[in-house]
Amino acid sequence: MGGGEADDPQNLRRIAAEAYDYDHDARWADYWSNVLIPPHMSSRNDVVNHFKHKFYQRYIDPELTVEPMVTNSSSQPAKPSVPPPQSSSSTSTTNTRQRSSGSSSRTTSGASANPPPSSMSMRWDQRTIQFSVNAWILVVAVLAIFPLVPKNLSNRAYRLSLLGTVCSSLYSLYSSYGKPRAWNVQALQVWFQSVVVTKDFIYSIYCLSFITSNLCLKFALIPILCRSLEHVAKFLRRNFSRSTLYRKYLEQGCIWVESNTTTLNIVSSQAEIGIGFLLVISLLSPQRNIVQAFMYWQLLKLMYNAPTTGSYHQSAWAKIGRTVNPLIQSYAPFLNTPISAVQKWWFR
Repeated sequence: MGGGEADDPQNLRRIAAEAYDYDHDARWADYWSNVLIPPHMSSRNDVVNHFKHKFYQRYIDPELTVEPMVTNSSSQPAKPSVPPPQSSSSTSTTNTRQRSSGSSSRTTSGASANPPPSSMSMRWDQRTIQFSVNAWILVVAVLAIFPLVPKNLSNRAYRLSLLGTVCSSLYSLYSSYGKPRAWNVQALQVWFQSVVVTKDFIYSIYCLSFITSNLCLKFALIPILCRSLEHVAKFLRRNFSRSTLYRKYLEQGCIWVESNTTTLNIVSSQAEIGIGFLLVISLLSPQRNIVQAFMYWQLLKLMYNAPTTGSYHQSAWAKIGRTVNPLIQSYAPFLNTPISAVQKWWFR
């Protein structure tokens, strides 16, 4: 009957997954930015649809079955038809040819037993490098914020964790987007527009703004810790799930991190906004840096509008507005004019 396929639960789930509005879900942009695939594959519709279904399975409907992605679409050759009976001489000739073809096929199969590195092995190498760098960042960042560490060592670990995040972000950008097609203004502009709203680009600028500053804000390491923790937990769970050491000591923590990525992003966005206000307050101190404060607020404006971070920042700013606006109306109405001017610049 024709209605059997329509009533198939998996078919209905696949239809729902294809009809889902991924463009207006901030989690999809964050998920897609962390998928490491070669640039020539990221433009293929079948690859994008495969990862959309995996996203839908992870965040919307865990019962959706996602079939493995087939990267080799070459079809098998058709079997030759059976030849008619021949004489004994032709039969011996045919057998000789079959034996020679059999030996050549065995030689071919033996040669193909060691294929050249595929895109999957390249992706594995990229993920392994990212895991190694982010695990190092996590250890160094914890060392930087640990209260019993000497100040000199703590400050050095602080800058090393920021520098490691810059290297990790730039490597991820290069792996996902490559380099510009040409070194002219137009090609650079096209490449820059494609990467400027990604999370990796935002974090590279975020870390550079603190590496070049004399002001040492350990509070700025909270987003770095959340980012590294998420990368490390994902890699450990996907590649060491059968390890006894992982199951005994790390499994529960990795499961918690993967199931609370939204919470980590909310914490990161609140910390980033709080750092902006700390930089404004620091303008009253001898360590003031007007350029850094202005550039950081430009970065906050980018975070507010970028698809990967916008929903979390918009939610945090809305919560701040609901708390602060009644107090300003009651006790400091003279601040309405400067706040309105700032809001015009912010939404411009």
